[in-house]
Formats: sequence, structure tokens, C-alpha cells
Amino acid sequence: MKFENVLAEVDGFGRFQLWMILLMVIPRVTLPFHFLLNNFIAVIPSHHCDISSLDDGADFKNLSLEERLVVSIPVQEDGTPSSCQMFTEPQYHLLHSTSNITDLPTVLCQNGWVYDNTTFKSTLATEWDLVCDKRRVNKATATIFFMGVMLGAAVFGYLSDRFGRKRTLLLSYVTTTVFGFASAFSYNFTMFAVMRFFTGFGISGISIISIVLCIEWVDIKHRTAVGVLMSMDWSVSTAVLPVVAYFVNDWRYLTATATAPLFLAMICWWWLPESARWLISNGKLNHAHFYLTKCAKVNHREQFMADLKPEILSKVILVENENRKYSYLDLVKTPRMRRLALLTGIVWFGVACTYYGISLNVAGFGVNIYLTQFIYGAIEIPAKAFIFFTLNKIGRRLNQAGTLHLSGLCLFCNIFIPEEMGPYRSAVGALGKMFAEAAFTTVFLYTTELYPTVMRQNGLGYSSLMARLGVSASPLIMLLEEVWLPLPNAVFFFVAFVAGLSAFFLPETLNVRLPETIEDVEQTRRRSISTSDEKSPP
Repeated sequence: MKFENVLAEVDGFGRFQLWMILLMVIPRVTLPFHFLLNNFIAVIPSHHCDISSLDDGADFKNLSLEERLVVSIPVQEDGTPSSCQMFTEPQYHLLHSTSNITDLPTVLCQNGWVYDNTTFKSTLATEWDLVCDKRRVNKATATIFFMGVMLGAAVFGYLSDRFGRKRTLLLSYVTTTVFGFASAFSYNFTMFAVMRFFTGFGISGISIISIVLCIEWVDIKHRTAVGVLMSMDWSVSTAVLPVVAYFVNDWRYLTATATAPLFLAMICWWWLPESARWLISNGKLNHAHFYLTKCAKVNHREQFMADLKPEILSKVILVENENRKYSYLDLVKTPRMRRLALLTGIVWFGVACTYYGISLNVAGFGVNIYLTQFIYGAIEIPAKAFIFFTLNKIGRRLNQAGTLHLSGLCLFCNIFIPEEMGPYRSAVGALGKMFAEAAFTTVFLYTTELYPTVMRQNGLGYSSLMARLGVSASPLIMLLEEVWLPLPNAVFFFVAFVAGLSAFFLPETLNVRLPETIEDVEQTRRRSISTSDEKSPP
């Protein structure tokens, strides 16, 4: 008898599982809020040099605001005032003539900047003047956050396999809450950067543990549905984020708002179960029996667990040494695990780099930032419907490779669409976002099915670490537009293509049992479960 047989007897997709998924929605709402927060808190609004120091002159005081800008600040090619330069002294002749304007002496802004706060009341840029020569520092805030996510993925992946899913999940709740609110109350940029790093560190635990805990509690035929359903909260929250940001347009309040749902999540944590798979793999048979009995009771299957003794569970998942502690080194000790780690690492890097290459560039497609963010969230919902049907029709591998290649193709096409055709660029970008989200939905489910129970969280932690490397690289890749405007899209296309190619070399997991041990992965062939086997008596 396998664990799937036990799960089928207690109902692998009943009220117990649905209640658990519902409880997970609350903390998972914070994921897109924080992951995409930079789109709103790091916006650089229109700005120009502060010219208030020139007010001393009588002639200057008699001018209107528009006239003061004309005589004090040079004009850019698009006709707007320069963001970073001002004339060394008022050029009153420009009120009547613009000849030889490029030859007039200018200096960098001497007394700070004046910002347009009609859209955003306050952002990081306006708070600490992260503009002009500090513009790259402002862009780096996303990279700093995702570096924290990268480190957290490795740490929480290990801790979850070592100490259990549930306890580690609570630790991630607390860490994210503390540092999330500390970010909102930061009094200088250095403090903010450090707090955002540790916010990312904590929130990575929520991302990788929640999906694994739910997948480990459902039966084979519902894994696809749960994987897609678990990702739906991301899409809905992504569409809700611009609505929240529209009304909460101060970066401190918005950061606090993004963190607030975790207070409710910590209360709901008490009703979450531990993974019975993990408990059995670690020899905690009585605890596993307790949660399985609880599952059976909620799903009205009490009789089966009444006849099943805890000792019998030791034969459900065969582990050579229950006291053995697994680590990331086990990813490279055996041939097939090494190959699996290499391929999943490349795929995750490509998926994340492409997805965030689009997601973190909502201002680069020529439409209102709130509308673009909403479209990018809403377009993910049909992507989930598309992937829900195709995952069970053509399998995980072809979906993973296909969606990556299609996403890269959309980015490649945008290279040839002129900047002035903003709506068309947005449409193609949104289509690329749809395929990128389909790839992300697939990779979470696919990776969870590829790694064995004893290494599943370590495997997902490592994969997530590789993904965050990709995410951290995204803002830096976007800086390549300073070299050549289409270069970032060309790089993202190449990354997506290589990742999609790597996915072709992964084994298919459709209708296959979750591997429990490294030995299961190392087998030359893994047998698919037949209907009769799944329903066989204990």
C-alpha cells in the first residue's frame, strides 16, 4: 500500500483539502503585493530642478511659474523641462527667443528637485531624491528585495524539510510581518534597503511552503487542479494591487497595507495541518495518524482510519534511514538528482527572469501604469484556464517548454513595434505576460512532482533560489536599454528560449506517483499509477 492509497481512502480532495487551500489564500495575497510593490513605491514621477533659490531677483519674482521654468531650466527633445539640469543663471531672453539654447551654460540641480505629486503622493524617489545620478539606486531596490527572496528560498527550503512545513511556515509569517512593517517606518534609504531584503527573505517561505503543503495533501488526479487553483490567488491579487495602489498612493502606507493580511494569516495558522507525507518520512507516525484521522473525519471517512494503526504507516513510505537528515548536498550526490537539479535550475531562472522582465516594466509599454498593471493581472486568469486544460492533455513537459517559447516570442516581437504605438506594445506585452504566467504556474506544480518527499522542499528551495537570481537580474537587464533600446527584450527572449529547451529534457510527471525517496528518482523508469492500483485495498 502506498501513501496515495491511504489518501484516496480518506478522500484526497474533500472538505479538508478545500479548507486548507482557503486558509492558504490569506497569506498568499501578500505575495504579488510585495513582489510587484516596486512598480508603485519606486516610481519616478515627473520632476525638475528646484529653482526657489532664484526667487531673490525682482525680475524673477514678477514672472509666472511657466515663465520661471523657461528662463531657468533647459528643454528636452520632447519639449518637457530637463529633469537633472538648470541654467547657471536665469536666461530672460528665452522668453522671446530659443536660439542657441544648447550653447547656454548649465549645471546639475543645486537645491534638490520639485516633483509632480498628482499621481503619487510619495515614492522612494521623492522621499530620498533617488533621481538623476541616483536613478540606478532606485531601480536596485527591486534587486535588493529579490536577493532576500533568493537567500530565503534556500534557508526556508532546508528548514521545511528539516523541521516540518507548518512550523517553518509560521516563522516565515512572523519574519515577513516584522520586516515588512519595519520597511514602512524606515527613516533613511539604507535602513529601507536592509528591511526590504529581510522582507524578501521571509516571504519566500510563504511562496514555496504553501504550495508544497497543499500538493502533498491531495491525490494524483487533483494535483493539476490544486496547482492551478493555488496560483489563481496570485493573478487576482495582481489585478487588485493597482486598485489598492490607486487609493493608497503613499509608499509607506502602501507597504504597510501589503503586509497587513499576515496578521490574519498567523491566526489561521493554528488550523493548518502538518504534511502527513513529511511526518511519515521522518518516522513521526503518531502525528501523521492524527492528521490523517482529522482529514478522514472532516471528509466523512472515519471508518478507514479507525481500522488503520499508526504502525502500518511505516510501510506506506519506505525510507532506508528515518534518522537521516537531508540537505542541499543530496541534490548533487547521485546522477539523476544532479541532472534534475541542473535542468530545473535553468528552467526556473528562465521562467522568473522572463516573467519579471515583463512584470517590472509596466511603465515601459506606453499606457497608464495602473491600467497596465490591472491588465497584466487580469490576463493571467485566462492563462490559468488555458493551462488547466492543457496540463492534463499534453503533459507538464510540453506545456513548460511551449509557454516559455511563446512568452519569449512575444518579447521578441515587441522589439519591432515602435515606441509611439503604445497600445500595440501593451497588447503584445500582455500576451507575453499571459504565457509567462502559464509557465510559472506549470513550473511550481512540475517541480513539486519531480522532487521526492524527503527532498521536495530542498528542491523547491534551490529552484526558487535560481528563480530569484533570474528576478534579481531582470532590473539590471532592463538597464541595458541605455546601450540599445531593444537590447533588454532581446536578452529576455534568449533566456526564455534556453529555458524552454532545457524543459524538454525533464521527465514527464503526468499521472505519476509523487516520488518519496531519492531512490525513487534514481530508478530508470517510474511506473504510472493505474486506476486499479490507486483504488487497491490496503
